[in-house]
Amino acid sequence: MPRYLSLIRIDESAAPAEGPSEELMRRMGELIEEVTKAGVMLDTAGLTPSAQGTRVHWEGGKISVTDGPFTESKEVIGGYALMQCKDRAEALEWTKRFLQVHEEFWTITCEVREIAEG
Repeated sequence: MPRYLSLIRIDESAAPAEGPSEELMRRMGELIEEVTKAGVMLDTAGLTPSAQGTRVHWEGGKISVTDGPFTESKEVIGGYALMQCKDRAEALEWTKRFLQVHEEFWTITCEVREIAEG
């Protein structure tokens, strides 16, 4: 079965400073338990804020290193989910369910991509 990576992009400026609510974490925990029991979820995690990140860039034969926060970015990678699904449609269904556990004030985009094997 193919594997899919869902890159979870969040708008950090619209996210609550105190982080996800207890209710959101409860709903997310229930969904993660369900998707894991279904044999779909291989790995998932949230990431620390971009202010704690570092970008390493290669261009023109030179490396540059920039510490966060990254003011030029509206959306940043906030987490990921690695899933094994029968097809793209199933990966998208689980991703939609993940988005729907969030409160309406969150701005989140998930980019779902099949992992190239071999």
